[in-house]
Amino acid sequence: MATVTLKGNPINTIGTLPSTGSEAPSFSLTKGDLSSANLSDYKGKKIVLNIFPSIDTGTCAQSVRQFNKEAAELDNTVVLCISKDLPFAQARFCGAEGITNVEMLSDFKDGNFGKAYNVQFVDGPLAPLLSRSVVVLNESGKVIYTEQVQETIEEPNYKAALEALMNA
Repeated sequence: MATVTLKGNPINTIGTLPSTGSEAPSFSLTKGDLSSANLSDYKGKKIVLNIFPSIDTGTCAQSVRQFNKEAAELDNTVVLCISKDLPFAQARFCGAEGITNVEMLSDFKDGNFGKAYNVQFVDGPLAPLLSRSVVVLNESGKVIYTEQVQETIEEPNYKAALEALMNA
């Protein structure tokens, strides 16, 4: 288990993020049109996995906005914003915000992404949502950077994630 906090109160996930240098676990998530997106669909690209509890919170929304802004300037890179929100809610948010440079994906069907990446909360008020985390993968699918945000209401370290991309 990994322990983070929500407004100072400890909550736990099922494990720790994949280690740097390891092969990224495969996944199947749901796109806005309800089709599937798999890790293999992005082969040959650098990938930022922006993982969060719900698009309907201020910090989660801000992380999507920030990565959308940054992603516009990245070569051969895709930013995948992942939560358990229904794809309809994700699409509504992106439409209202003019978000076009990131791809929203949902783990609502079976929760296998949250389990594979060990980011599913197992207790506390957010269980079984996903812990705010960033995982960056290189073109060959190796993990080159991870961050599980210690205090859930805080934003991730965008600069560190983007620097990992630049140095990949």
